[in-house]
Amino acid sequence: MVRRARVIGCGSALPHRRMTNEELAGLVDTSDEWIVQRSGIRERRVAAEGETTSDLALAAARAALGRAGIAAADLDLIILATTTPDRTFPATAVRVQAALGMTGGAAFDVQAVCSGFVYALSIADAMIRQGQVRTALVIGAETFSRLLDWSDRSTCVLFGDGAGAVILQAGLSEAGAQGRGILSTHLHSDGRHEDKLYVDGGPSSTRTVGHVRMDGREVFKHAVTNLAAVADEALRANGLTAADLDWLVPHQANRRIIEATARKLDLPPEKIVLTVDRHANTAAASIPLALDDAVSDGRIREGDLVLIEAMGGGLTWGAALVRW
Repeated sequence: MVRRARVIGCGSALPHRRMTNEELAGLVDTSDEWIVQRSGIRERRVAAEGETTSDLALAAARAALGRAGIAAADLDLIILATTTPDRTFPATAVRVQAALGMTGGAAFDVQAVCSGFVYALSIADAMIRQGQVRTALVIGAETFSRLLDWSDRSTCVLFGDGAGAVILQAGLSEAGAQGRGILSTHLHSDGRHEDKLYVDGGPSSTRTVGHVRMDGREVFKHAVTNLAAVADEALRANGLTAADLDWLVPHQANRRIIEATARKLDLPPEKIVLTVDRHANTAAASIPLALDDAVSDGRIREGDLVLIEAMGGGLTWGAALVRW
């Protein structure tokens, strides 16, 4: 038997406001047909005035705790992945910690843009395996709309706001790929490509928040190559193939990227969890939002083999293989 981090609960939160492609067409030179054809996105959620990343993170956290049937006092750790913190410091995770009434343990943020949730999951998994913590709350939360240039149709149509969370808890599982829990995680980055997807602002450079800038063609090319490669890496590390997968839960950036990656893995569409049409790209929140969607409607069940993968600015990318 081996000590592993098991997912015991999921939760999510979305802003109330829906912004459709038709509404965006009134702001920039675009159309529903153009957006759907290039991204698969039909609508996204946009945070209300005064609605913060920590508000969404807290709602998702409470939902996950409820599903897991545990209290905030049972948590040893909170890791919050975000590119849009409430403040430059302190970490948004400590605001969630305080709001939950958790007074022990540790809470901190992770910044790896769209790969942030996979990075956060990997850190929590390692700490659980090492015996440093028993129960961890891992959140991906974004108010990405605050970084958008609403006159730039190449970026403003692609992103949305939201939060998702999972509760991980240590448990003993049989060794090998049949045992429940996180089987392995795999992280990568290549800073030579930081200018392919970035924000043109920051405290130490411009002293402003800045706006998202992206070379869409280059990002697409790197995403398909890197995501297929890291998926293969995760499967090989566990003596498995794509045929063994029950579900692929990819970062929800662009339907064309997801479909191209699936073709490289020879995965049929019915094994892919897609929420990009309703959520758009919610950066670090996209994977936990999709996980909660698929767990809530009964698609992902105990014993299923689930591959999680993402790529984001940096460039960063990674994958996690989980026996649910």
